[in-house]
Parts: sequence; C-alpha cells; structure tokens
Amino acid sequence: MSRFKEAMSILFGKKPSNTRYADMLNGYTPIFTQFGQNIYASDVVQQALNCIVSEMKKLNPMHVRTNGMDETPVTGSGSLQSVLENPNELMTKSEFIEKIMWNLLFNYNSFIVPTYYVWYDENTKTEKRIYKALYPVQPVQVDFIQDASDTLYIKMRFANNYEVTLPYSEVIHIKHKFSVNEYMGGNERGQPDNEALIKTLELNHILLQGVSSAMKASCAINGVVKYNTMMDEVKAKAAIKEFEKKIQSSESGIIGLDLKQEYTPIKKDIKLVDADTLKFIDEKILRNWGISLPIVVGDYNKEQYEAFYQKVLEPFIISFSQAFTKTLFTDRERAFGNEIKFYPKDLIFMSVNQTLEMIRLLGDSGALYENEKRVALGLKPDPALEGVRMQSLNYVNVKFAKEYQTAPKGNNRLEGKNETDEQKTT
Repeated sequence: MSRFKEAMSILFGKKPSNTRYADMLNGYTPIFTQFGQNIYASDVVQQALNCIVSEMKKLNPMHVRTNGMDETPVTGSGSLQSVLENPNELMTKSEFIEKIMWNLLFNYNSFIVPTYYVWYDENTKTEKRIYKALYPVQPVQVDFIQDASDTLYIKMRFANNYEVTLPYSEVIHIKHKFSVNEYMGGNERGQPDNEALIKTLELNHILLQGVSSAMKASCAINGVVKYNTMMDEVKAKAAIKEFEKKIQSSESGIIGLDLKQEYTPIKKDIKLVDADTLKFIDEKILRNWGISLPIVVGDYNKEQYEAFYQKVLEPFIISFSQAFTKTLFTDRERAFGNEIKFYPKDLIFMSVNQTLEMIRLLGDSGALYENEKRVALGLKPDPALEGVRMQSLNYVNVKFAKEYQTAPKGNNRLEGKNETDEQKTT
C-alpha cells in the first residue's frame, strides 16, 4: 500500500453514513469527471502553459501571522512551515507547486489532501493539528455528497479505481474559472470549456498543414526529360539514372544534353502562409491565457513582465493563498491572523539599478539582513555576516519625531527613547 493510501486509510478510513448527493441549485447531480478534450497537443498551448507553470514554481509559501499590516513568519520544529518546505516524501517544494499548477490548468480544479495527527492542548483546551504531508491528487471523478447533518463530503475516485471519501473542509480545493458550477471550476459539468479554443487550434492546424504541404511540394519533381527516340522500360530507367548521375556529379550546376534529350522545367508557384497570419493565430491562442509572444520567447522587458504578472500570475497566487489558509487553519486560528502566503519575490523582474534602489530603501530602515542584500545581487551569502542587520541612523520613531526636532541638544531622555523604541544597529 502506498504512503498516500496508508495515510488515507488511517485518517479517513471511516466513511460517512446515510449520505446523499449534495444539493445544487441548478439541478445537476454533483458528479464530475476530470477529463476534457485534448487541447494540449498544440505546441503553442504547451508553451503558453509552461510559461505560467515555470513562473509559479518560483513562489515561496510561508506561514505568517498577520497583525494589521505587519506579517511575522511562524517557524520552528514541527511547524506548518516545515511541511510547506518539504510537502511530502516524493516532491520538493517547487515540484509540489508545479504539480498543483498543471492539475489546475489541465482540469480547472486542483485538489491537495493534507495528512495530520491531532493532539489536545491543555493550556488552551483546544484540539490542534500537526500536519505531516500535503499530497496533490488527480481524481478522474469526484462526487459531492452530504450526510444527515448536511456536512459536505467529497468522494474521489482515481484511475486505478481506488476511492476515498473526505470531509470537503479538509481538502484544499483550488478552482480556475469558477463560474456556472457551484462546486467546481470550469463549465456546468466541472470541466474545462475549450470549445472556442479548439476552433482556433483547428485553424492553426490547417495553416500548418498548408505550410508542410508547400514545403513538400518544393522538394517534388522539378522538371521533365524528354528522349526523342523510342525506348523500352529498361532503357528508360537506365537513361534516367544516367541523367541523375550527371546532375549529382556536376559541380557548376550545368549539364550538357545531346539532341536526343530535351529538358523542360516545371514552373512552381508555391503559396506559403504569410508570417502575419501565423503570428495572428499564435497571439489569438495565447490570449486565452493572457500571455504575449515576448513572454513565450523570453524576450520581454520589465513592463511586459509586470503586465504578465498582474494579469495572469497574481490571480493564481491569491487563489493559492486563500485556499491553503481556508483549509489548513480553523476559524479560531484564522481569527488570530494565521495565513498561508505565497510570496513572489523571485518572480519580480527588476534591473540592477532597481535592485540597488530596493536594497537602499529597505536596507536603510533595517528591514534587510546583510546576506539578503548579497543574495539580491546574485552574490553568495557570507558566513561572517550571518544574522547581521544594519540600519541608518537618519531615522527616528514617528512618535518622537516632533520632540526630536524641538528638543535641545544633549537631551538624554529623548536619546533613551530612541534607544528603546528604535531597532539598534547590529
């Protein structure tokens, strides 16, 4: 039995009793198969999706506790952050995100099953979960069912006919194009709606076939050799071989013919699809995902990448953060500001000058460690600078700014305030 099956059988082995299919306002029965028409045979589609996935896998998930606008990382042995860094025994962090993203783009729905054990905290008198792993799963069919208390469950069946039924609140479910269906992303059947895209892909396929046919035609028969004499089949084949031999052995490209031979070239008028038409079709396909050609070929500037980030990547990042937060924390934990954030620091495209300006602004306020500055410039961390954080002395706590400006020199009381309220230079 696999680790996943073993975890599922231990944690969720008991199936809910007296269940029925969940209610849907549109009258559909909530049974959804994760299968759509194959649009991914197109190289343009594959390139577009790979652009998104390649950028998303650079994200850094972090368990933070938010207090107003202040976000504090929550780390330590056995913390949720350790699971985010090492999701399961089969995947690294980037592979985990990559798997989730491909599932989402393929099916418009992505499911992640957390495994955990529960312990009772005597201090707070509450049950707490210690998460062990996060498993992205690919069910071929999902059913939404309810028990007598109207608790919602999700029943997942996999390609090998293995089935598992879990409380829906304990499954991380990320939806893409969540519109007409009440439980799933995609169309009313919970599947990708690719009908319009398929028509464009068919047109692209026809155009490419036309280019292929034209290329083949250019390599076909180029002329006819007429022999002004009667020849049987054997002599005709011998004459043709001799003519081909003359062509192959001619270094100048010119061959001589006697009166018995007459060569008539075949004029070709090959029609190729113009480059603008092919570019238009490519861009029409790419627009389905909000991607421009410069992003696909990697020849983009800062403005083009920022547009790609804001239009395509940022909505996915928000969906990831909110879906993980909703499932991995209880209402009480969320009330205390616990969240899962997917930080896009490695996605931000900045020039060297912009990076230097960022280091200056954050470094002067003491918000960056010295090694973070080195890493931002592509330099290796220096062990001698571990834990060192520098701050400019040109700043003062806003609470004491007016007093600082009006106080006479040598005011020790004010200096004491600055020492206790401001972050000291390390």
